[in-house]
Amino acid sequence: MSVQELLVGLEKAVDDGRHREWAVRCAHALGLGGIAVSLRWGAELVWFSDGVSARLEDAQFTLGQGPGVAAEFSDVPYQVPDLARGAADDWPQLAAQAQELGVWALFVWPVRSGAVRLGSLTGYRRTPGPLTAQQASDGLRVADALAGRLLAWRPGDDGTDEGQGEAGTVDLHWAEVHQATGVLSCRLGVPLGEAMVRLRAQAFAEGRPMTETAREILRELPS
Repeated sequence: MSVQELLVGLEKAVDDGRHREWAVRCAHALGLGGIAVSLRWGAELVWFSDGVSARLEDAQFTLGQGPGVAAEFSDVPYQVPDLARGAADDWPQLAAQAQELGVWALFVWPVRSGAVRLGSLTGYRRTPGPLTAQQASDGLRVADALAGRLLAWRPGDDGTDEGQGEAGTVDLHWAEVHQATGVLSCRLGVPLGEAMVRLRAQAFAEGRPMTETAREILRELPS
């Protein structure tokens, strides 16, 4: 299926609850192994095609490094066609974790509405190599289409208190991280920003995703 056909079918896929299946097909149409969409400033991982995409976003979020961070102010696709070259010096921990997942290339597109940057679309490949001009262009078209989904998104009532939450057709993957940040802020008497830094540092020291560290903190709360 072509990217154009997928964009035409986006609304129907969302309405039918097949947005994850759509994301998988979209990744393949772009010549990628998987894709993920995150809100700006690492606020939330909202949509991903597969577990590897989610783990890559978790790694960038926990480590505070990677192409998603580097491309924060970029309005053009940001390509890392070979994680074994350059990236190992710029983002050594991320490059190592990505390679453990069998990922050798990462690409980031801005998700925006006009001049407003909403987030980023990140794709990965299991083999090194740059995007073609057509793939880079198609990725921007997909990112623009997904921007419409983010603008239409409103939190629903179907979120859960444990594990990954849901809000309409947007996954709230880091909801527990933000909850745990609030807990640490109150417990330690520090601003939310500092609490997030401490949570990130704890997760990094333990060699775990922030979601796991956050879940443990929340389990310690009195029932």
